Amino acid sequence: MSAETWSSRLAEQGIKLPDVAKPLAAYVPAVRTGNLVYTAGQLPIVGGQLTVTGKVGTDVTPEVGKTLARVCALNALAAVDSLVGIDAIARVVKVVGFVASAPGFNGQPGVVNGASDLFGEVFGEAGAHARSAVGVSELPLNAPVEVELIVEVT
Repeated sequence: MSAETWSSRLAEQGIKLPDVAKPLAAYVPAVRTGNLVYTAGQLPIVGGQLTVTGKVGTDVTPEVGKTLARVCALNALAAVDSLVGIDAIARVVKVVGFVASAPGFNGQPGVVNGASDLFGEVFGEAGAHARSAVGVSELPLNAPVEVELIVEVT
């Protein structure tokens, strides 16, 4: 990324990365292998607390789900930042979004756009990524959304 850094781009946009969410079980928030960093699934945790619970399509509107996916994406970036530093990111490779879905809800791609849109805003073309948006019956802690991330780093 030329003279501008990702950290300065975040600051320009008024985006502050949160503290890394503490793992809920026996895993680490992010792992590097070669030039790739994989994050664990990140929930919409803010200040150590799950912000919203329930299923998208009944308890949670798709619009709120999209906002929660953005929170998950910020938590994933925080995990990458804690391991290698945000400015080491060369590009976003893949995003996987899980949406706890009410029966009949099939708007998972729109919900996961909350994460994808953030990566586009922050990283521009380097934020274009492959993606899966998967509807599931349950997520940990009754979370509505979970996002995991793979980034290429320098």
